[in-house]
Amino acid sequence: MTRENSAPTRRASLELLRAEAADELSVLVEERLRAGEDPWEFMEDLPTVDELVVLMLRAENILTTGLPSTGIRHYRVLRQIALDYPPLTRAVWRLLGSSRHRTWDSLLPDVP
Repeated sequence: MTRENSAPTRRASLELLRAEAADELSVLVEERLRAGEDPWEFMEDLPTVDELVVLMLRAENILTTGLPSTGIRHYRVLRQIALDYPPLTRAVWRLLGSSRHRTWDSLLPDVP
């Protein structure tokens, strides 16, 4: 198997991914605060740093492989993230069990 055909390699260390996610979350919080939103109302709706890392890795994998997006595909991608980054395992399983973060799952009703 050639290097191009093998599974995607990790793009960065977990520490760097967490730092990027923390920066992204701080920008989201600042934007919502500037828009006049009450932090007591929106903070619990935001993903944790690890959940955001998982979502970023999932999106990157889906985009780079070019395979069709299905519920099974997303599940497999998330499981692979948990295998590649063991410290993110809890976040992966939280996302798989949380309907508000499972926006890719067409079987779930729209969550307000």
